[in-house]
Amino acid sequence: MKKERVLMVGAGDVAKRLIPRLVARFTVIALTSSAASAAELRLLGVLPIIGNLDDRASLQRLSGLATRIFHFAPPPNTGHADLGDSRTRNLLAILARPASRAAAAVPRGLQITYISTTGVYGDCAGARFDETRTVNPQNPRAHRRVAAEALLRQAVARRGKSRAVLQVSIRASILRVPGIYAANRLPLERLQRGTPALCEADDVYTNHIHADDLAHAAWCAQWSGRPGRVYHITDDTELKMGDYFDLVADAFGLSRPPRITRAEAPQKIAPPLLSFMSESRRLTNARMKRELGVQLRYRTVEAGVAAALAALLAG
Repeated sequence: MKKERVLMVGAGDVAKRLIPRLVARFTVIALTSSAASAAELRLLGVLPIIGNLDDRASLQRLSGLATRIFHFAPPPNTGHADLGDSRTRNLLAILARPASRAAAAVPRGLQITYISTTGVYGDCAGARFDETRTVNPQNPRAHRRVAAEALLRQAVARRGKSRAVLQVSIRASILRVPGIYAANRLPLERLQRGTPALCEADDVYTNHIHADDLAHAAWCAQWSGRPGRVYHITDDTELKMGDYFDLVADAFGLSRPPRITRAEAPQKIAPPLLSFMSESRRLTNARMKRELGVQLRYRTVEAGVAAALAALLAG
C-alpha cells in the first residue's frame, strides 16, 4: 500500500525531532536549499527537494506532491514589513495552483501546520490571556508573522468558493509559539558572558515550550487542528525572564546574571535582545490541551531544564 506523503518546509531542530515519528508512517519529503542539508536529511530517511522559498520558480515540484504540510520556515529577515511574508505567499501559490501535469494526482485537500510566534501580540503588560486576544505586532519580525497567518487564513476561507482561484482545499492550523528551549537551546553562552537581566520591578513575563513538546504539538495539530484555528503552544509555567536565567544558571553552576533597571538597559543590552525584554505576557494553553489533546512531557521549565541537564551530563 502506497504511503501518504508529508512535506516538511523548514527542516531545523524542531522538524528533526518530529521526523523519526513521521518516517515510521509516511513518505517524508523536505524542502531544503542546500546540498549539505539534503545529505543530512537522507540519513534521517527523508527525501530532500532542493528549492528556495524566496524563488517561486524553484518550488514547482511541490505542487500536488503531499497531502500534509508542516510549514516551519520563518519569514524573511529583511525587507519592508508591509510586504508581509513573501515565503508563505510563494509556498501557497504553488500548493494552491497545482501544475496541470499533476492534476490527476491533486489531493482533495491539504492540511497545513504552521509555526508562528507569540510575538504577534506585542507587549501586553503581563496580562494573562487566550487566543482570542487581538494581535498587536510591534516590530517588523512580528508584522511578517501576522501577514503569514493572514495568508493562511485567507487560503482556508477560500475553500470550495472558487475552484478557478483555488484548486486545492486548504486547512491550516496556526501554532503561536513562545521561547523554545531544550538541551541544545539554553542561554548558557549568554550567562557565561554575564549579559544583564532586568531587575524584578522592571522584568517581563515570558512563556516557554520544550522543543520536544512543540514537535509533539505540531503532530497533534495535523490530525486534530481546526481550519484557521490559532493555538498557544506553551507550557504551564508563569515565569519572569530574569527568573528563567537564574533557574538555568543555578542548574548549570553558573553565576546568575546581574540585574539592571530598564533605564540602564539601552546602554548595556543590544537592541535585538532588548526588544525581547520589552514585551510581557502570560499565555493560557487550555485550547491546546482541549482541542489538540496535547499532553506535555515537560509541564514546567524547571522540569525541562532538569531533563536538559541530565541529557547533557549523560552524553
